Amino acid sequence: MTMGSSAQTVKAGEFKAKCLELMDRVAESGEPIVITKRGKPVAMLTPARDPSQTVFGYYKGRMEIVGDIVSPLDTDWGPAEPKPRPERKKRRAR
Repeated sequence: MTMGSSAQTVKAGEFKAKCLELMDRVAESGEPIVITKRGKPVAMLTPARDPSQTVFGYYKGRMEIVGDIVSPLDTDWGPAEPKPRPERKKRRAR
């Protein structure tokens, strides 16, 4: 095994022999391992994310809607009136 710039690299044959050990190491450390074949990267072993840790659905069951969120408001949401432009002083020709 060699240390790369940011991820550890392992030759495919070594990965095959130590697969379970490497999987445990990635799960504990969270650091990915790049698997190479003939010196070229072919795969990456990364830790699996816990589905409960994703952003989507994070607040499911934790929030409560209070009041009516469907009916229109009493506020006019139309376009704003443009502000009048201040008059510019005309320059004299020299």
